[in-house]
Amino acid sequence: MSNIISMQYKYFPYISKYLKSNASIRMYSSLSHIDETGKANMVDVGLKNDSKRVAIARGFVRIGPVISNLIAENNVKKGDVLSVAQLAGIMAAKSTSDLIPLCHPLSLSYVNVCLKLNEESHRIEITSEVRCTGKTGVEMEALTAVSIAALTIYDMCKYAASPGTMQIYGIELMSKKGGTKGDFTI
Repeated sequence: MSNIISMQYKYFPYISKYLKSNASIRMYSSLSHIDETGKANMVDVGLKNDSKRVAIARGFVRIGPVISNLIAENNVKKGDVLSVAQLAGIMAAKSTSDLIPLCHPLSLSYVNVCLKLNEESHRIEITSEVRCTGKTGVEMEALTAVSIAALTIYDMCKYAASPGTMQIYGIELMSKKGGTKGDFTI
């Protein structure tokens, strides 16, 4: 038992050594998805009021000039990269709760994924907007849409890329509206 407690302090050094049980650790934790024993737990949102939720996320894929040209001319072997990535992002937003363990399944009312190829900077900007009326937000759905759209671009173009040419970066939540925590915009 003392070995377990010493491991606990090794991995949670911010917890006072005077706390001897998981229940007392949980009492001082602000993690919402952790139960009294310290295990992952899905939050019960049943008593929350429905509200309109909107989230916008953005990310980028850096591609080289060769891939930029192939996409602009729609000459990528696997097909129309921007259209396929858009559909992949929309499908991903709808499947977020299947991909991320503690996300609640949501009835989405709107998903849009917009991809813009910038031929001068050789990058693709991906923006997603997700909406629903529900008890929990759609931030993870918006971020998932951007992430999967970016991975789809990577997958479709990797055959033509030199090592290190493509890079997925800057995936972030740009704004959210609705819910008790208020609105957020970068």
